[in-house]
Amino acid sequence: MNALNTVELMNTLGQQAKAASSLMAKAGAASKVAALRGLAALLRASVAQLQAENAKDLERARANGLAEPMVDRLKLTPKVIDTCAEGCEQLAAMPDIIGEIMGMKQQPSGIRVGQMRVPIGVFGMIYESRPNVTIEAASLSIKSGNACILRGGSEAIDSNRALAALVQQALVQAGLPADAVQLVPTTDREAVGQLIAMPAYVDVIIPRGGKGLIERISREAKVPVIKHLDGNCHTYVDDPCDIAMAVKVADNAKTQKYSPCNATESLLVARGVAAAFLPKIGAIYAQKGVEMRCCPEARALLASVPGANLRDATEQDWSEEYLAPVISVKVVAGVDEAIAHINRYSSHHTEAILTTDHVHAQRFLREVDSASVMVNASTRFADGFEYGLGAEIGISTDKFHARGPVGVEGLTSLKYVVLGEGEVRG
Repeated sequence: MNALNTVELMNTLGQQAKAASSLMAKAGAASKVAALRGLAALLRASVAQLQAENAKDLERARANGLAEPMVDRLKLTPKVIDTCAEGCEQLAAMPDIIGEIMGMKQQPSGIRVGQMRVPIGVFGMIYESRPNVTIEAASLSIKSGNACILRGGSEAIDSNRALAALVQQALVQAGLPADAVQLVPTTDREAVGQLIAMPAYVDVIIPRGGKGLIERISREAKVPVIKHLDGNCHTYVDDPCDIAMAVKVADNAKTQKYSPCNATESLLVARGVAAAFLPKIGAIYAQKGVEMRCCPEARALLASVPGANLRDATEQDWSEEYLAPVISVKVVAGVDEAIAHINRYSSHHTEAILTTDHVHAQRFLREVDSASVMVNASTRFADGFEYGLGAEIGISTDKFHARGPVGVEGLTSLKYVVLGEGEVRG
């Protein structure tokens, strides 16, 4: 597709999305619920068809020499498809927040002032690898009364086309416009450049992918961007803590899955519990093949662990997002040093404290400057589905407009509404 055709294509998608967004904004809750339930049913009925399309992407990915962990992210297994359907049903069961009026207060002039929750309008979503993101984005867009333009990775084009066709079928069956969810049908990279520079049609861009993609979009976009660059998440083991619980949580936070942005990349341990805790977690990490990049104090305490893969941490390790079986380990004096270290080196995504001290827990919650802060829980819970948001469009480490997992609420805005009875300003 030549550049001129790509420009025309993206303008057409933009115009269609804008028109559909007006219809979605006034759609009733029942229509949106019907579309979501219909989509869940279609997904469950189309497993074989979706896997046939997905097989084309997998075959092409392997032929192009894509690394096996990346191929794994492309797979539409029956379990992945069922989870997508479940997310749609969870969203359908949630209350509709569009049109909700809150904080209505009477003013001395007699007018009453409040705020109404409204859709953002049109969002563009640019994402890589995982085709299930097509359903997450589409379902959240439907629930929030928005229209969206989706641009998945070229490696998942056949899977994404098949999924988007089911979404449009569900929309039409529910009496909603098919153009409320549109997939960019081309793999031409110029389409991304166009999508992020159409303020007449697109209200916000949400990139979901590697740091390079997100940096490029943040730099070149002419519309607002909701983003997170990386997930250097910390687990801090406090003095005092329940050592057995701390071992269980620190293991899960790192090893339950290595590739997500909410996996713990940095383990901080209070000096008072380090001798009791580190050899225990070190033995588990050694058994699972996790490389530990340690400060000198941590390395000395882990040296006796059989089979431990230990290296000296560099300054860069404290800021690193590994997305791999690697973790940085540092012994700190206590909660003050832990908080200071996290606020300096973290990417402000998700941090956890494992402690039995209520005061330390409250300080950690108040003083750590991250989108999700946890007490006695695995960082792996930082996820829209786990937070009960139905699904997530991504996790934002920005402070505006949304922060943390972005669900339905993050895809809305507020407008002031004023109710009067003929009041005039004196």
